[in-house]
Amino acid sequence: MQSGDGFVIFLILLVLGTWLFWYVRVRMKETVEQELYPVPETQEVPEDEATLLLKSTGYTVVSGKQRIPMQITINDDEQLQSRLFIDYFAERDGHYYAVKIAKDRKHMEWTGSSVRDHLLVYQLLYPQTSGVLYLELQQSKVKLIVFNMNIDSDEEVTG
Repeated sequence: MQSGDGFVIFLILLVLGTWLFWYVRVRMKETVEQELYPVPETQEVPEDEATLLLKSTGYTVVSGKQRIPMQITINDDEQLQSRLFIDYFAERDGHYYAVKIAKDRKHMEWTGSSVRDHLLVYQLLYPQTSGVLYLELQQSKVKLIVFNMNIDSDEEVTG
């Protein structure tokens, strides 16, 4: 072996290691960014009070009620069943929104924690949506809720 051979081997390994690092990083990013569920689009949604309210405020209803079943496991042995419901999906200006209708029996306080607890799950389940539309049919109101999460915040987390 000549004196420069070790250096050449080191450079080759360095280039291969760098390429492998970037390849794995890009693949992981692609995997994370894939949509959990695509926004469903159906041809016809029956008109009702909610769809008329959405149309009157400039939204196009693209899908009716969606049922998302889930299984919950507790301590690796207890199985529970549940489901999430999204009332509609709407679109405006190329942006999609999950739609939830206010329910009398599930009153929402307009505090950060209450809005988060009631609606954030829909934004997380459909990250390609631009927010959640919350319909208050009694008052003919459509509220647009957008969640902006500051993950790189300097805020200290305490226990």
